[in-house]
Amino acid sequence: MGVFSAKTTAEAVVPHERSRIWDVLVDPTLVAQMTPFVKRIDASGDYWRWSMTGLEVLGVGFAPSFTERMVLEDQERLEFHHEPPENEKERAGVNGWYDLSEAQGGTRLETSLEICVSLPLPRAAGPAVRSTMKGVMATMGDRFSKNLLDYLAKG
Repeated sequence: MGVFSAKTTAEAVVPHERSRIWDVLVDPTLVAQMTPFVKRIDASGDYWRWSMTGLEVLGVGFAPSFTERMVLEDQERLEFHHEPPENEKERAGVNGWYDLSEAQGGTRLETSLEICVSLPLPRAAGPAVRSTMKGVMATMGDRFSKNLLDYLAKG
C-alpha cells in the first residue's frame, strides 16, 4: 500500500459578506451539495465524516470516507484535521484551513488543503498518482467555487 499526497492553495476576493460565506462553509449539507465527488457529509459535534463517490486513480477504484475534526474561529478561520475514530483506519484524509478576511469589494477567502490517500500501488507510481490527485482537486475546487458564487448570488 502506497501513501500519496497532494496539496493545493487558492485565494480570491469573493464579492459577498464574510458572514454569508462562513455560513456556507460551516454547513455540511451545503458543502456536500456544492462539492463534486462528495456523496454526503455527516456531522457529529466537531467531527464531519465525508463520504465520497467512486474515484479512479491509475485503474484503481475506491470510494473513500474520512473523518475531519473541524475547528471554527470567529468567522475568520476554519481548520480541518484528519482524525479517524479510535481503532479505525481510513484510506484517505484531508488537513487544511480556510481564512476569511475583509477586503475591498468583499471577503478575501484563502484556502490550503493537503489530501493523503493509501492505494494498492507502488511508490514509483507517485508522480502519476499526484498528477491525477491534483486534477481531481482542481475540478473540485473550480466547481465548488462556481457553486458557492451561484448560491451566494441567489441571496
